[in-house]
Amino acid sequence: MVKQKTIQNEVTLTGVGLHTGKEVTMTFKPAPINNGFTFVRVDLEGSPVIEADATYVVNTQRGTNLEKLGVKIQTSEHVLAAFIGCDVDNVIVELNASEPPIMDGSSKFFVEAVEKAGIVEQDAERRYYVVKEVISYTDEATGSEILLMPADDYQVTAMVDFGTKVLGTQNATMKSIAEFKTEIADSRTFSFLHELEDLLDNGLIKGGDLNNAIVYVDKEISPKTMDNLKVAFGKDAISVKPNGILDNLTLHHPNEAARHKLLDVVGDLALIGIKIKGKVIANKPGHFVNTQFAKKMSKLIKLEQKNQIPVYDLNIPPLMDIHQIMNILPHRPPFLFIDRILEMSSNHVVGSKNVTMNESFFVGHFPGAPVMPGVIIVEAMAQTGGILILSSVPDPENYLTYFMKIDNVKFKHKVLPGDTLVFKCDLISPIRRGICHMQANAYANGKLVAEAELMAQIARVQ
Repeated sequence: MVKQKTIQNEVTLTGVGLHTGKEVTMTFKPAPINNGFTFVRVDLEGSPVIEADATYVVNTQRGTNLEKLGVKIQTSEHVLAAFIGCDVDNVIVELNASEPPIMDGSSKFFVEAVEKAGIVEQDAERRYYVVKEVISYTDEATGSEILLMPADDYQVTAMVDFGTKVLGTQNATMKSIAEFKTEIADSRTFSFLHELEDLLDNGLIKGGDLNNAIVYVDKEISPKTMDNLKVAFGKDAISVKPNGILDNLTLHHPNEAARHKLLDVVGDLALIGIKIKGKVIANKPGHFVNTQFAKKMSKLIKLEQKNQIPVYDLNIPPLMDIHQIMNILPHRPPFLFIDRILEMSSNHVVGSKNVTMNESFFVGHFPGAPVMPGVIIVEAMAQTGGILILSSVPDPENYLTYFMKIDNVKFKHKVLPGDTLVFKCDLISPIRRGICHMQANAYANGKLVAEAELMAQIARVQ
């Protein structure tokens, strides 16, 4: 079991906000289990809290901006990326302004702060979302696309095409989160000269200087623009290097722009609120497509959690095969509707059935449009529960199981030939005098397809 982690001690950083230009004090504090990442505006009355949650994203212009009940957090992505890169789960971030300090435009200093604070395990299991199938989001307007596919570890690949001579196509890959600190964290934010002019005209990047943002010169600099840049950055002279970068800033990596885009992806997807086991492929990523994908994932995960969809590896040997099942249950084909028992304890049991076109009930239900009858699904759930109740006696072959009551039956999705049904039965109350009361759920294709409260009794064969 992998445990949740937080920081051991408080740690404080100071600097200026990139867009506001305001002096900012930011403190990382240890957080309790299941807290996640939360921002606290200590400069406002009541110290309102904003959770790092995709549902609070309101603006992605030049950064990922959150808002809850009128309280804002700007450019949150670099801090969040550092937390993910340091493999922590719970941190409280106190700010005396709306925007974290930009520092050098990367996550480097935030990573160093976390390491300085120390990392400790907590007494709670870490939750993961295990990717089982390809999930995607495409922004039709820009052609940006994010894919998430199954993988054993959290991996990210960013592919960017800026369409300029000074900065063309670049790729960056993080094969494991362990690579973040050394390969990704120090990659700084960047801008093109034409974007910089617009930002300056709109009163943004007040905290910018040539040490916290890489500026790629994609057009000829007019004397007027050069004068404006000197004023904006407080420099007597500004030059363009042969590699097309403004002033004398040296790149940390040849593909630093792509690595920073990858950093942004990691930070933005932290808003999903749960660790991911899967591989992200981001083509032309940006804060808008990143956060839209995070919103999609957040909804998907919440829906799965609501339905409590269990995940079982159907490729491993079962706890009971069909022969062992028939040693316990009196049912025989064509009225035996479970193939395997996957898991069992004193208060729950999990079984499965591969639904094939050869099932006898498909002959008449329905010709030309086969659908598994709901009553058969209920019977299969009952047989799964029967394994649990019959396992409570030493001689199950001498007992039969009888229905006493069925309540709150709901059918949510069709079950078709080719589907694999998974049945999970949990005791609502302990087995007494051979009476079993259980909550039974049936799943197929990652969805809850049926549910019911079942009560049955076992009786010795006369």
